[in-house]
Amino acid sequence: MEDGMERFLSIEKVLAARLNSVGVSASLLPAIEPDAVPVVRITIEGQEELPVFVTASPTQVLCISYLWTEEEVRLERRAEMLEAMMDLNISIPLSNFGRIGKHYVIYGSLAHDASVEDIATDVAMVADNAIEALEVFTEYLK
Repeated sequence: MEDGMERFLSIEKVLAARLNSVGVSASLLPAIEPDAVPVVRITIEGQEELPVFVTASPTQVLCISYLWTEEEVRLERRAEMLEAMMDLNISIPLSNFGRIGKHYVIYGSLAHDASVEDIATDVAMVADNAIEALEVFTEYLK
């Protein structure tokens, strides 16, 4: 477990080096339950409102950014928005749209043994794609 946490926290260093002068911060979130999987919150300077959460299971690493809630969607445009999300899912590199409870998300997944460099790449892509998704879907939100 300790090796896994060091691996996740080293994503911050790899991202900072890759993004040059842009600030990157990573923090371990406290576990809610004793058996909960660790979650690292990664924030990129200039994109603080859309952090990427990284977690791992024995089979995969997930990088997730929360976009908006169900309450923020214009009801009369919801069906159209969902169709647009489905249409865009394939064309967004390394990311997919999904929903966790009432929250719409964009996420990427990798094999559980992905390198820190590969995870850093996915975090950067999810962060960029989250910003782009907000721009594209603004018309569907209140």
